[in-house]
Formats: sequence, structure tokens, C-alpha cells
Amino acid sequence: MAIKLVAIDIDGTLLDSNRNLTGGVKEAVRKANEQGVYIVLCTGRPLPGVEPILKELDLYKENDYVITYNGSLVQATKSKEVISQYTLPYEDFLDIELMSRKVGSHLHMSDEHSIYTFNRDIGKYTVHEAYLVDMPLRYRTVEEITPDINVIKMMMIDEPEILDVAISKIPDSFKEKYTTVKSTEFYYEILNKEASKGAALQKLAAHLNIPIEETMAIGDNENDLSMIEVAGVGAAMGNATESIKDAADILLGTNDKDGVAEALNNYVLND
Repeated sequence: MAIKLVAIDIDGTLLDSNRNLTGGVKEAVRKANEQGVYIVLCTGRPLPGVEPILKELDLYKENDYVITYNGSLVQATKSKEVISQYTLPYEDFLDIELMSRKVGSHLHMSDEHSIYTFNRDIGKYTVHEAYLVDMPLRYRTVEEITPDINVIKMMMIDEPEILDVAISKIPDSFKEKYTTVKSTEFYYEILNKEASKGAALQKLAAHLNIPIEETMAIGDNENDLSMIEVAGVGAAMGNATESIKDAADILLGTNDKDGVAEALNNYVLND
């Protein structure tokens, strides 16, 4: 059965350890594009943090799509047409901000344009995120955040040992209310309950009239688990976590060994 859509995580998957696209990956993506396969970047990043990669891979054509904010937003890259979007209501923003203070973790949130932090002592991983995704970082008090701000996702961020302790203090009832994913050892992301990479992949496939069995998902970390599980073929990078490897149908080389190119060349492209 031919694969018609491939959802690819970015950090730790598409990009190598130096956050670059290798020649092998770019060539495999180009060939897949030429054969009419949808290549869909599927990431926790916001759109501004993905646009340079989309341009480098020539994924800004009329029929190109991208999944951002860990599945909270699915849209066309060129027209910006929104296929699906899930945000956090103002009341949830207040609840999550209060919980972060209770458990002792730094916190920031994102809308379509900026990252907002409420900590005067701004965490270094918040600064790192703003740099990584090329978005302005704004300090605001909680009182300055108004209901009209479109909260797409919130992130507890801290040193791994601090963050792990904070997560252990979060009640199960809170975790059940949201989609929560630990995307790196220092990022714990909190989204609308309906949002996930897996749900986004299903929505986009349905929009394009592609059976989910004819999709592939490639990833390396916990926020990729939902799409690895729902895709017709789930592919784990060689540098993936053990849970991702256990859930996957195939195991690839690492992101420094052109694992994405291996997946496309061996399982997607026609000779």
C-alpha cells in the first residue's frame, strides 16, 4: 500500500544535532514531493519557527500543509487556511499559571505571534525557546494577560531535575483535563485536551481524503507518540526514546545518519 502523506517531527528527527538539514534529507524530500507525496512537518514549534525550514524544503506550494504547536494548529503553508485549531480558554490559562506556581516551575505561553513569560526571573529555557522558534519574548504580569489573547499552548520549563519534581506534584485530575507532553527533558507542554500530533494527523488526512492507513509518522520524543500510534506506519528515529521505539513499526537511523531520508527512500519512494 502506497504512503501518500508523511508527517515528520523537526527537532531530533528532521534536523541533525546541529539543527541543520542534511543533503540526503533534502534530496529525499524533493523526490517525495515530485511523486506527489504530502510531506507535512509536524512540530511543537509555532509557525515562525518552522517557516525557514519550509522554505528550504520548498514546502510553500498551494497543496502544502504544516502541523504546529504539537497539533494545536493545522494549516496550509501558503494560504494560511486553517484546517483545525485548538486554544486554551482564559480560565484554563489562569488554572495552569496557578498550578505552575504551586509545583514550583517556570512557565511561559504562546499565541500566534509571541511568547509570554510571567516570571521576572526569566528562565533560560524560555529564552532558548524564543531564540529557537524566532519569536519575540514578552514579560507580562498575569493581570496583563486579557481574555482576548489567543492562548495556543503553555509550557512549564525548567532544569530537568526541577521540572521532574514539579511534574510529580501535578494532580492526575489536572493532567486529565489537558493534553500534556514532555517534549524534551526541560519542556512540559500543556495543550487543549483535543490537541495532539496524532489528532492533527487524522484531521489533515481526512481533509485530504487520505486513509490513515496510507500515512507515515516519523518522530523521536514523547510528543510524537500519538502520531506514531495512529499513522499507518510509525517510524522511530535511532535516537528516539524507548517508548517511541516500542510503539513504532520500523526503526530508522539517527537524525545524524539521515534517518528521515532512510524512511522516505526505503518505504515511500517508488524506484
